[in-house]
Amino acid sequence: MRRLAAVQTLARRHPRRLSGALLAVLGGFAVAAFGIAPLAPDASQVPQRLVAESVTVPGLDQQVEELALHELNLWRSDVSLATDTAGSLLKRLGVSDPNASIYLRNDRYARRLVEGRGGKMVQVRTAADGTLLQLVARYPALDDAQVGTHFTRLSIERVGGQFTSRIENVPLAVQPRLASGTIQSTLFAATDDAGLPDAIAEQMIELFSTEIDFHRELRKGDTFNIVYESLAADGQAVAWNEGTGRILAAEFRHNGRTTQAVWFIDPASGKGAYYDYTGRSKRRGFLANPVPFSRITSGFAMRLHPIWQTWRAHNGVDYAAPTGTPVQAVGDGLVDKVGWQNGLGNMVEIRHSGDKSTVYAHLSKITARKGQRITQGQQVGLVGATGWATGPHLHFEFRVAGQFQDPLTIARQVETVAIEGGAKPHFETLAAAAHSRLVTAGTMRGVRSDAE
Repeated sequence: MRRLAAVQTLARRHPRRLSGALLAVLGGFAVAAFGIAPLAPDASQVPQRLVAESVTVPGLDQQVEELALHELNLWRSDVSLATDTAGSLLKRLGVSDPNASIYLRNDRYARRLVEGRGGKMVQVRTAADGTLLQLVARYPALDDAQVGTHFTRLSIERVGGQFTSRIENVPLAVQPRLASGTIQSTLFAATDDAGLPDAIAEQMIELFSTEIDFHRELRKGDTFNIVYESLAADGQAVAWNEGTGRILAAEFRHNGRTTQAVWFIDPASGKGAYYDYTGRSKRRGFLANPVPFSRITSGFAMRLHPIWQTWRAHNGVDYAAPTGTPVQAVGDGLVDKVGWQNGLGNMVEIRHSGDKSTVYAHLSKITARKGQRITQGQQVGLVGATGWATGPHLHFEFRVAGQFQDPLTIARQVETVAIEGGAKPHFETLAAAAHSRLVTAGTMRGVRSDAE
């Protein structure tokens, strides 16, 4: 308090001195500020403009009225079921329109929507009150000759208060898709987890079966990356079986080793085949087995005969499969024998080049005929239990110069051909692009493909 009184007394006696001192102090601060802050324009010299604008927010009633002036359309999509009626399908699609239901039941084109098999892809456009404005359905081609290459498009539209319909056959578009997976139990379980169609899993087995025994050698942790064709109808991946094309590129990592396959069409011949990255063909002279989707119950070894209960040499391989499962020829050749042969039951014998022959036994039905020229993969019969068989299975034998050989080792011993000449640079460019795509596919592991 004493110091404050002294300051007040000093201010009354020496006002001019105190003002000068204060200005000096402030000047010092100004110099310090100048040393710290950069030069800046005087705020008073910066052009300024005052903008005033009134904003009117319409009331809720007015907003509703304005919204009502705009037509509100809703789009919905679903897949038809075999049990669907016109009413149940439209209800599931959010359509509330008795006239549309009547039209679907009576029009010669429209009623095909609920006839036959399910799986038709249906898309509708409705007004806000559920009235049907447009319906488009896409399903397999009605013409058997175009199945797999075309699709049928059914279009229904309300015009002037009346419905019209038309049907068109339209070419399917091919779209490449990527996928990746890891084996936890079986290949089919892994492809299901990746959202891949069974047809792709079947192609993968056929493609790599000469290098990987999918019956006995598959291991948990094996991985695959794949690029394949998906067929699309108006940009949508089709939902039916014909919606999958061929594998374009694939790699399978098994037991620490990676094998690849790339689809390549030779520009000169126009023929396509699968090759590894070095340009060596994946197609060998013989397939690994004649029933791809089965399990081996008896190998090429001594065994206790299931009927005679004596130890005997088993001169082939037995594949357990349901009766009626297709059996395919493992290689090109000529059908030499067909018919019944003692314990083999219904059998087919095919003669191949180089003194090689194969036997397919216990068939429930023979579909090949003697003297017929057979190509690799062509059906020769159906699995059965004829002859000395305790259950449905295929007994398969491989002979070289009349001597029995282990069928499981034959396919891996056959040499393959390689791309040569002018096609090699073209293939190398394609293989590099395929490798890049497969690397990208590998980053998708654990993500389902949307091609279903």
